[in-house]
Amino acid sequence: MNKLLIVGTVAFDAIETPFGKTDKILGGAGTYIGLSASFFNVQSAIVSVVGDDFPQEYLDLLTSRNIDISGLEVVKGGKTFFWSGRYHNDLNSRDTLDTQLNVLADFQPRVPQEYKNADIVMLGNLHPLVQSSVLDQMTTQPKLVVLDTMNFWMDCALPELLEVIKRVDVITINDEEARQLSGEYSLVKAAAKIQMMGPKYVVIKKGEHGALLFHDKEVFFAPALPLEEVFDPTGAGDTFAGGFAGYITQSENISFENMKNAIIQGSNLASFCVEKFGTQRMIELDKSEVLSRLKQFKSLTQFDIEL
Repeated sequence: MNKLLIVGTVAFDAIETPFGKTDKILGGAGTYIGLSASFFNVQSAIVSVVGDDFPQEYLDLLTSRNIDISGLEVVKGGKTFFWSGRYHNDLNSRDTLDTQLNVLADFQPRVPQEYKNADIVMLGNLHPLVQSSVLDQMTTQPKLVVLDTMNFWMDCALPELLEVIKRVDVITINDEEARQLSGEYSLVKAAAKIQMMGPKYVVIKKGEHGALLFHDKEVFFAPALPLEEVFDPTGAGDTFAGGFAGYITQSENISFENMKNAIIQGSNLASFCVEKFGTQRMIELDKSEVLSRLKQFKSLTQFDIEL
């Protein structure tokens, strides 16, 4: 069974949308990526940090999904990273109400010995120096390194971000971030410029409008499944990344053609994530539901046309 190493926050979120609000619930990029990747036949481990206020039931949940948590540090007397946000009516924009780094402020990642030779590394959204530190600990070069980042790091740690971008094979960012990173409005031009920074593949997430995959001059577009209700978009991008990385790890195929399938798998899982608050839907999700919706994706995107 192939190994997937996941790096990202394991955290508490408090979310407010037009449909309701939550108190502290389970969140964090690493959590969403791990839960999503667990739908594939892979061995995975999360490298992250929490405080001793993090409930045992959440740790048990991760291990029940065959996720190795030996790289998840629990800091005695420490508090877990906390983020609070409020979404606007269109659910595409949000305001951050509170960010408490807590134990994340001094986080030094430690990769478990048995995952230093992981086949695939998924660097979730974290400080670029943390992402680089994980790559420094690998004893063998991974078959594929995937990096997810955001505009916050472009604003406050751009030199460090550009350094880690040089070392990855795939970058996943949203359209706004792609424009900021490249200085280009056209996403085709933006992807070309980002590829020159290091990654061979650029995945641009467009939320409810799907995702684009760029490699050299090749482009693939995957739509998002039209949903009756979108309840909470928190973690959808991380769920997408987890599905993408999980499928690639399971299939042992890092070709452009197979990445098209990985994009569909990621989009499929992300479509479930938005149906309830936080990680709730991903926790309840059954593999039969995933397969059923995958068939919907297939019928949505396949057609015969005479040329």
